[in-house]
Amino acid sequence: MQPWWTPTRRSTIPSTRPTVEAIKFRMEQQGLTRKDLEGLIGTRTRIAEVLNRRRGLSIGMIRRLHERLGIPAEILIRESL
Repeated sequence: MQPWWTPTRRSTIPSTRPTVEAIKFRMEQQGLTRKDLEGLIGTRTRIAEVLNRRRGLSIGMIRRLHERLGIPAEILIRESL
């Protein structure tokens, strides 16, 4: 059985939740808005598409979200494949 929480450098994110839930969890945890994600994901439209599960993450988005928000890359890659 997989553990519910996976430790990271900054805090924990539920490891069995989908990619979008991990992003929203980190946004809530750090008090971020969708506008704060513009430098990581792209335009407001692109952010909406990703958070509404209409568009997957690119490799560049995965790298930036991992490096700047500390979300484990394994979680971000999971649904992008």
